[in-house]
Amino acid sequence: MSILERVQKGVGDSVSVSVYTAVKNNGTKRKGLTLTEKGVNIAPTIYLEEFYQRFLRGMTEEKAAKEVIKLYDQVRAGRSWEKGKLEKYVSVRDHIIYRLIGKKANMRLLEEIPHREFLDLAVVYYVLLEVNDFGTAAMMIKKEHMKLWQVTEDELYRRAGENTRRILPEEFCTMHTVIQDMFDLEPREASVNSEEGEFAETLYVLTNRLRSHGASALLYEGCLEQIAKKLFCNYFVLPSSIHEVIITPDRHQFSYEELSAMVKEINETQVEAEEVLSDHAYYYDRTRGELTYF
Repeated sequence: MSILERVQKGVGDSVSVSVYTAVKNNGTKRKGLTLTEKGVNIAPTIYLEEFYQRFLRGMTEEKAAKEVIKLYDQVRAGRSWEKGKLEKYVSVRDHIIYRLIGKKANMRLLEEIPHREFLDLAVVYYVLLEVNDFGTAAMMIKKEHMKLWQVTEDELYRRAGENTRRILPEEFCTMHTVIQDMFDLEPREASVNSEEGEFAETLYVLTNRLRSHGASALLYEGCLEQIAKKLFCNYFVLPSSIHEVIITPDRHQFSYEELSAMVKEINETQVEAEEVLSDHAYYYDRTRGELTYF
């Protein structure tokens, strides 16, 4: 019995289980199981790579199927978006958000969707369907949606700018705090304050409250300027993934070239291909109020 058959048996006839291959960010492909509940049009896809690796380490297919079902029970929406709502701009406009992706690695995708260039990156748009403790469910906005809704890319960008920060506000904290949270070591420290020099020699993380697609916080109005005021200096932005960026003050310890080489090496050895944002560092000049790259 295959894992699909085991999962189907476990969830019963009210849920249809099918194999789905998704083309993800940077042109990567992932295979998973899509579980569609009768009467619900938001269907999660559970990707199988992690379960395959655990299978190679000795996990049985029966155990893997049970783990898939357990994860499904956690992430399932349990409710629908009415089809008619997705066809009406007035129904979706307060749910439009943006995300940042690499431009060069997604050229084919960008031909099909509305987007805006941001340095060597691209701003793309989604309708956020569901937000819970386990992540988000979102529908990518394509050119046919713009035609259906009769809206421009400028309108999408304006709405997304308002909504994304409201729904997914930025989180700016030290790397130490992030590590504490990951391993549940201590209560979270307070956010970075503006006392000069308090965190002068540390690394910082900029993301959003879900730490999912948090690199888009770079787009939030005034966000980069506020960080410069807290750090009292110019700083480097290291795109560690689409989910977050690392901020390091320019204390003349490292050159731009050294940090870019570090980003590239980490991308090649530690970051999943679909989560790579860019292969070089960026630089924020607080006098000019400008983010650049060389």
